[in-house]
Amino acid sequence: MATTEEEHTERGLRHRTERSPFLPLALLAAAVVTWAGFQTVQLWRERDALMATRFNQERPLENSKKMREGLDAIAKETQLLANKGNASARLIVDELKKRGVTINPEVPPASAVGKK
Repeated sequence: MATTEEEHTERGLRHRTERSPFLPLALLAAAVVTWAGFQTVQLWRERDALMATRFNQERPLENSKKMREGLDAIAKETQLLANKGNASARLIVDELKKRGVTINPEVPPASAVGKK
């Protein structure tokens, strides 16, 4: 009986040392694939959110450009009136200069420069 127990113990040791690395490698591969899939989904969602944010900002940006062009046109007309001697226009231009705003009536509108 002693031989049978020794053989059984040897077989058990051999069986333990001959295990295949397939299961740990399969688990590792599954974890890497799952992680990569999760990261892809997260990045895709962030991309969609950024695109939505950009789309939502386009209209206000266009409106602000239109308003800026309108204000530039008013400022140019006011400068031209001040150059012709209008006292009220001269007062407005002087106050704008005190606040650091300069008006150049010879510069084309920003939309014309941007389209070239």
